[in-house]
Amino acid sequence: MLDIKKIRKDPEFFKQKLATRGVKAEEIDEVIELDQKRRDLLQKTEALKAQRNDASKKIGEAKRNGESADDAIKETRELGDQIKELDEQVEANDEVFHDKMSRLPNIPHDGVPVSLTEEGSVELRKVGKIRDFDFEPKHHWDVGENLGILDFDRARKVSGARFVYYLGLGAQLERAVYNFMLDEHMKDGYTEVLPPYIVNAASMYGTGQFPKFKKGVYQVNGEDMTLIPTAEVPLTNYYRGDVIPAEELPVYVTALTPCFRSEAGAAGRDTRGLIRMHQFNKVEMVKYTKPEDSWDELEKMTANAENILKKLDLPYHVITLTTSDMSFTASETHDLELWMPAQNKYREVSSCSNCLDFQARRMHTQYRDENGKLQYVHTLNGSGLAVGRTVAAILENYQNEDGSVTIPEVLVPYMHGVTKITKENAVPFKK
Repeated sequence: MLDIKKIRKDPEFFKQKLATRGVKAEEIDEVIELDQKRRDLLQKTEALKAQRNDASKKIGEAKRNGESADDAIKETRELGDQIKELDEQVEANDEVFHDKMSRLPNIPHDGVPVSLTEEGSVELRKVGKIRDFDFEPKHHWDVGENLGILDFDRARKVSGARFVYYLGLGAQLERAVYNFMLDEHMKDGYTEVLPPYIVNAASMYGTGQFPKFKKGVYQVNGEDMTLIPTAEVPLTNYYRGDVIPAEELPVYVTALTPCFRSEAGAAGRDTRGLIRMHQFNKVEMVKYTKPEDSWDELEKMTANAENILKKLDLPYHVITLTTSDMSFTASETHDLELWMPAQNKYREVSSCSNCLDFQARRMHTQYRDENGKLQYVHTLNGSGLAVGRTVAAILENYQNEDGSVTIPEVLVPYMHGVTKITKENAVPFKK
């Protein structure tokens, strides 16, 4: 959440910055008006409370002097009714104010490319050599189905569209990929966490998914529980309401979890394959840092994600997303996009974002600076990486003309020495 004190002080700055994210100036005016109304109501309430205190003193004085206190008692009751009415107005005003404030996105960092669409992102670097195939490369879903390691049809029967069964060496490949990712992140100083997969509404609010993006998640009917759309939610909320000892910062954590997304609004997009699923595995990285360190930590986190792709020898590029394409909570986002030869284009596999104090304000996560004053931490998150999309890229980039798939060298130990997936060894029970 943004700082209302800063909005109050320089509304034009926020109007200009948030206009690049599609926010209308009237939305800023509304929160300023609601904030002013709240302060006016509180001022009236305080004045009435002072009057009631005076009336209460008169009651005491009258009783001590043996005089009638009826008028003062009547005044006290009337003032109490007025105060109660004003308190109700404050509560109603606060509800609207907090709802509107919670729907305002983060301020984009200076230098983030300005665009109201995803077009206009800036390529920072291109890494790896794109393979020159001497045959027509197949889409990963065709490679996987031909080998028998991906079964979308039976998943559709059992669950519905956008689900998949991994079988045999396909399942082992997925497991190899995420174990490799976790091991690499732990080498980079991250602590592995196994978090809850279901969280409450306060946690979803803390990281910015609620209230604006409720349609994109799966909720448990009749309960204040939501299946996580990303491990960012339980990892970042770990310190919700806490004061982190300054000497412990920065904190690095990583986790493998399933992620559940309804993909509302994604009808017709990536209906085949592993790119856009209702359930998928993802390794997440989260950092808590002091404000002065967060931009350096963003670059380190991006490098941590790139390390995975470099060791897998998969071609990719890094881009900085536009003001409207980055996530609601982000101030700046670097996306890593893998080369998918059958699609002849790059596809996102990781987003690394600096959220500044935006999430920390919603979660009340703080630390004490060198003067002992409470400050909000900065939070960062990044995919390290989306596992299914990485598997898809391996199937496409490492496919052979005979339909087999060569295992990237760094994954061979995780595959118990298997160097190639073929029809003969892919799924033992299908022999």
